[in-house]
Amino acid sequence: MSKVTVIGSGNVGATVAECVARKDMVGEVVLIDIKPGLSEGKALDLAQAAPIHLYDTKVTGSTSDYTTTAGSDVCVITSGVPRRPGMSRDDLLSINASIVRSVTESFVAGSPNAIIIVVSNPLDVMAYVAYMASGFPGHRVMGMAGILDTARYRCFLSMELGVSVKDIQALLMGGHGDTMVPLPRYTSVAGIPLTELLDADRINVIIERVKMGGGELVKLMGTSAWYAPGAGAAEMVEAIVKDSKRVLPCAAMLKGEYGYSDLFIGVPVRIGRGGVEHIVEIDLNDEERALMSQSAAHVRANLDALQRIERSQA
Repeated sequence: MSKVTVIGSGNVGATVAECVARKDMVGEVVLIDIKPGLSEGKALDLAQAAPIHLYDTKVTGSTSDYTTTAGSDVCVITSGVPRRPGMSRDDLLSINASIVRSVTESFVAGSPNAIIIVVSNPLDVMAYVAYMASGFPGHRVMGMAGILDTARYRCFLSMELGVSVKDIQALLMGGHGDTMVPLPRYTSVAGIPLTELLDADRINVIIERVKMGGGELVKLMGTSAWYAPGAGAAEMVEAIVKDSKRVLPCAAMLKGEYGYSDLFIGVPVRIGRGGVEHIVEIDLNDEERALMSQSAAHVRANLDALQRIERSQA
């Protein structure tokens, strides 16, 4: 059976490990962190939960010993400094880039055929950092963002409409953050277009809340979210290990799709055992293309800023 490594055993990483373990779809989940005892303790706690939740997944933990991750099929990177009140995702740029690069290099030495899922923020740039550090082809590195953003979108629509989240299908594109591109035209409730159920003004209010969804939680809790991000990453892991060909919005390396190249940004993709097996290109109208262009420019600016910082430190 498959082996999954989760790097970073904080709130998000531990939630990823729990969600994957409870799905009982892999043979082993390995947690790893730099804080002594954290991964070992959370792994032991999850192992003791197995008789209650009835899963056979083996969960182990390690402090910075990447030999325990060797032979992994999937790696989820959650390492990094979380957002604090008053911080944007972009404020984390330089600090988290250094962390993501280091853990990626340590991991790939023992798992050269793995697929990497990045959760660390700022997401789109961190996916690029992992891609460069790993030396993997683009289809084997991706970022978890669109699943979380669409989950928030569907949640708020469910609240607004008084319907089950199970009946809501939604799509967002673009970078993870304030420049994400929700697509009401591609959003429906049991097949009914959202635009027939809500007026444009109300839809825009919900979209603005989605864009600020992470910040809303930071203000409430003093730190970033973890339940929904962890579940989103676990959904991607499941699509890979089950080779289920799910079509999900993820940060993927573009090579000309939507008119962009050498850039990780959120688009709908088909995920299977090969990673990002296909990028789905949908028709965008003029307004949607303009929003996508703004989002791509923001991601590119962050990437350029990181490269300037690193050149100045060299």
